[in-house]
Amino acid sequence: MKKKILPLVLTLGIAASLAVPFAGYAASTTDKIDQQLTQLKKQKAEAQQKSNDAQNQIDKVHSEKDQATKDMKTLVEQVNEASKKLTQLNEQIDQVSNNLEENAKQLDEAIGRVESRDQMLKSRLRLMYMNGFVSYMDVVLSATSFSDFLNRIEALKSIVNQDKVVLEANKKDKEVVAQKKEETEQQLVKVKKLYTDADALRSDLQAKEKAKEVKIASLSKQERVLEDISEENDKLITQLAKQEADLQAKKRAATKAKSPFTYAGGKLGYPLAAQAPLTSDFVSRINPVTGKAENHKGIDLGAPKGTNILAAENGSVIYASWMNGYGNCVIVDHGNGLWTLYGHIMNDGIYVKVGDVVKRGEKIAGVGSTGQSTGNHLHFEVRLNEVPTDPKPFLR
Repeated sequence: MKKKILPLVLTLGIAASLAVPFAGYAASTTDKIDQQLTQLKKQKAEAQQKSNDAQNQIDKVHSEKDQATKDMKTLVEQVNEASKKLTQLNEQIDQVSNNLEENAKQLDEAIGRVESRDQMLKSRLRLMYMNGFVSYMDVVLSATSFSDFLNRIEALKSIVNQDKVVLEANKKDKEVVAQKKEETEQQLVKVKKLYTDADALRSDLQAKEKAKEVKIASLSKQERVLEDISEENDKLITQLAKQEADLQAKKRAATKAKSPFTYAGGKLGYPLAAQAPLTSDFVSRINPVTGKAENHKGIDLGAPKGTNILAAENGSVIYASWMNGYGNCVIVDHGNGLWTLYGHIMNDGIYVKVGDVVKRGEKIAGVGSTGQSTGNHLHFEVRLNEVPTDPKPFLR
């Protein structure tokens, strides 16, 4: 009996001696992987911080740009108002100029009449001076009768009175026209001054408008640079997440842990607790927030804030944080190069963390409108080997 026990003990001893190095190897491998994972997490945190900083700067630039745009709209309105005022002033100037021309014409005609009457009166005075009162006496004494005498006297009075009336009328016309000319000229000076002031205002407003355009152009350029930086950081974060997922797979292999992935093709689970309308498809479109053309990388499903977002398939969470235009975002790795991404999650609405194993239909987040979003909805992506593909065939 002892002889049989001894070989068994020796066999167990040898097996144990062989198992210890294997266990040490596995431990050494997982330690190295854990160190690499720690380093990756640090790099992800740094990249995430850079992305957050870039996003904060983008938000600040957006705010400044919006304010500059509002200021510019106000300036444009002021310029338009000034232009209307200038148009009215130009019309007034034209009217005054026409009045001046008409008044000048009337003045010239009045002066002509006065000069004509003056010539007539001067001729008569000259004749009277040369002939004295004989001319009047001749006129009177040459009467053929008393009645003719009276008629001649009245005719002479009428002629003299008429000359006096015409002279007074012409004098009055001349004074009125001269006064009107003076008043019109004063009005013209005033209108021209208003025109000059308004023109100066327009020049000032145009200068400000130009300055605003330059500022907006500068902000737009800065915005594009920051968006490029943020986009590069997002790519880096995604790459780090991929590396982390690969290391987790190696760690499971080293420890012979069961894989969380069971997807081998077929239909994915619907990512919301209830069917929702498709508000934007997997197409080229104009971004409703930035106004720029883009390839929409997923589909948008309209749903109220807080609606449960469900994992489309079994998998491991490889990202759960803020990501540029996506806002709060979760990415789940389902194995075989298949990822699903859930974007615009509400604040405090991410219910999982990196490394969590989730099951199909499990609640992982809540619908929101963070990031580049105009309303509550879920942005859902399917990525094959990190390349976005149309999610609809996976949901049918």
